[in-house]
Amino acid sequence: MKKQSKRSQSLPVINPNAAGIDIGASFHVVAIAPDKSNEPVKTFKAFTSDLHEMATWLCGLGITTVAMESTGVYWVPVYEILEQYGLNVILANARDTRSVPGRKTDVNDAQWIQRLHACGLLKASFRPSSLVVELRSYLRVRERLSDYAAAHIQHMQKALTFMNLQLNLVVADITGATGMRIIRAIAKGERDPAMLAAYRDTRCKSSQKTIEEALKGNYQPEHIFALRQALAMYDAYQVQIQECDVEIEVVLAKLSIGIAKPSSPIPKPKHRTKQPNELKFDVRTALFNLVGADLTQIHGLGPYLALRMISECGTDMSRWPSAKHFTSWLTLCPGAKISGGKKLSSHTRKSNNRIVAHLRLAATTVGRSSTALGAFYRRLSARIGKAKAVTATARKIAVLFYNAMRYGMEYKDPGAEQYEKEYRDRVMKNLKRRADEFGMELHPKIECVS
Repeated sequence: MKKQSKRSQSLPVINPNAAGIDIGASFHVVAIAPDKSNEPVKTFKAFTSDLHEMATWLCGLGITTVAMESTGVYWVPVYEILEQYGLNVILANARDTRSVPGRKTDVNDAQWIQRLHACGLLKASFRPSSLVVELRSYLRVRERLSDYAAAHIQHMQKALTFMNLQLNLVVADITGATGMRIIRAIAKGERDPAMLAAYRDTRCKSSQKTIEEALKGNYQPEHIFALRQALAMYDAYQVQIQECDVEIEVVLAKLSIGIAKPSSPIPKPKHRTKQPNELKFDVRTALFNLVGADLTQIHGLGPYLALRMISECGTDMSRWPSAKHFTSWLTLCPGAKISGGKKLSSHTRKSNNRIVAHLRLAATTVGRSSTALGAFYRRLSARIGKAKAVTATARKIAVLFYNAMRYGMEYKDPGAEQYEKEYRDRVMKNLKRRADEFGMELHPKIECVS
């Protein structure tokens, strides 16, 4: 029996001008096809000049497409510089580039990535346009600054508790209008409870007398010092957050260039309450001019979450052929692990996608509302548990977002009662069908009148 040649055993080459890069912190290993150069594997340092040298070397050899793993954040400068040279860069998921068992080296990894990419076995990860990437960066920085500021809110609360100032019991939020006026007055040296209570905002539900009683505390210099320090840090982060808001507004204006403004006026907002961490400009109107639809009409999607989703997904939803592909990318659809014709698991995949956590939180909030989505959440929660109900409701919100972004579909909430009625109609239809299969007939229950 003749041995099969290596040529017949190898996979067909789809991308002959492909290269593979093993990304590292201090150097990168680049591999190309052996017939392209006498030196098919080359190492470049992580300095910018070396990255330009790498791009020049690849272009000189006729390489048109490059694949790499998403290793930490080290791939970002390599990706951006190679794109500047006109190369088609594929950012592959690490689970798609796992090498076969055996000796593992940087050279072997680079050659394996190049081989997979040459055979067309690597799928590019989603990466939006440069403007959307810029918007995403500003929003991520803003979110990180908000987390830092929240830590100093806790420090202010701790200092107030040490002094037995029960401000948190008489105001809903110590960073609101009433709370910040009182805290600033205390930091400046005011100690009279009556004078502090006079800073009460007219919208505060607690009376001035109640606030005065709560502000009779045990003032100590070390606790006052801690309060001043926390307040100063909180204000410093608020300044940085405002600078982020300015940059975000500028990027949104750039994204709207060349897009025709909607002919219809923006609908009335569903909620008039202000979010404590909202941006300092009219995000809702800016998104309406950019997208052509009011995404905040979807229950659970506020202006900030809608902006957050656009910053992660972009405005071109055609990247995903259908809503099912979109929810699969978000890891909000059931998994499919099947072996031997038996389903092993249907759990959703684990993901670090940043907007999934926001969607789950929105689903939990919607579950308490008297809307169709709220009724959907409560029905599933009673049947399969809250955890799965949150995932299913988050998927519903994601589908509505996809349809609004891609097809311009307007969302009109039918209401919880209409949803329950349609659900009962579906159940009755299924019961009648099952009864017909068994040769039976359903009749409504007749109540006896005495």
